[in-house]
Amino acid sequence: MIEYLWFGRSRLYFLLLPLSWLYGLVTWLIRFSYRIGLQPVWRSPVTVVVVGNLTVGGNGKTPLVIWLVEQLRQRGLRVGVVSRGYGGKAIDYPLVLTQHTTTEQAGDEPVLIFQRTGVPIAVSPKRSEAVKALLRLHPLDLVIADDGLQHYGLHRDFELVVIDGMRRFGNGWWLPAGPMRERAARLNSVDAIITNGGHAASGEISMWLQANEAVNLVTGKRQPVQSLPQVIAMAGIGHPARFFLTLKQLGITAKKEYSFDDHQNYSLEQLLTLADPEQSLIMTEKDAVKCRAFAQPHWWYLPVDAQLAAHQAEKLLSTIESLSNASPRGKIPCKHQ
Repeated sequence: MIEYLWFGRSRLYFLLLPLSWLYGLVTWLIRFSYRIGLQPVWRSPVTVVVVGNLTVGGNGKTPLVIWLVEQLRQRGLRVGVVSRGYGGKAIDYPLVLTQHTTTEQAGDEPVLIFQRTGVPIAVSPKRSEAVKALLRLHPLDLVIADDGLQHYGLHRDFELVVIDGMRRFGNGWWLPAGPMRERAARLNSVDAIITNGGHAASGEISMWLQANEAVNLVTGKRQPVQSLPQVIAMAGIGHPARFFLTLKQLGITAKKEYSFDDHQNYSLEQLLTLADPEQSLIMTEKDAVKCRAFAQPHWWYLPVDAQLAAHQAEKLLSTIESLSNASPRGKIPCKHQ
């Protein structure tokens, strides 16, 4: 229903506009309080790149963070990642991830990024504390703040916004009448705009997600997803329809499709009812990190990798690299102070 209000043609969102105006006022006051110095902005001794979005979930932000980490490491930069850790409940913050950290502690996205890249990652509601924790343990050149666009307590040297190229901004209204955390005019102050799928407007960088072979949750075996028998699909992400569309584009007609809430935790009893042992239950990699402890032999996940247009990617990476190499570090101008 809410997706229909935000991205469909329903006019019922008008009923929620008073709440949206209140949301917009509160978020503007928060940002303004940092801008005029009423609240402190902590400046990291290393470069901070923020990856965020203007709308709620499902834009492809996590694959982009992984792509940035991998590309910047290839250029010789020592990279760390900080996150809010949405969905996780750690006993103490900041929490620095290890191989034993669970999604219940850190949230699904930080664990996914850690498993894919192996770079130092810390989570905390206060991102500056997460950065400090990483720097106490690791010599880093650059920190990527995952989903930190609206967290103004951490100074950022480069802001990067990810847009869903198919849905864009829906009706354009703040929550809850629309999907917006901030209005589209915020794009005028960011450093780069990445458009995932659809058509990139002038000045935007094109990105698409490339699906790899399916991976078995128990054995780690890889094989073409087209070879899996009797596929049952499930997705608990911001926009499950994107995953189901990816399967269709790969020639897979799932017998059933199950959508779950973003960041939802699963149980064995809940998922056993979705697919019989002779069927193949396929899920997103974000779902898989929450299911490995009780995975069954017929469960698979489909990894995706972000791909950017080569010439645009090179320009983006060179700009970020030059920020990291800038010296002395303290003379880099602060945009939000």
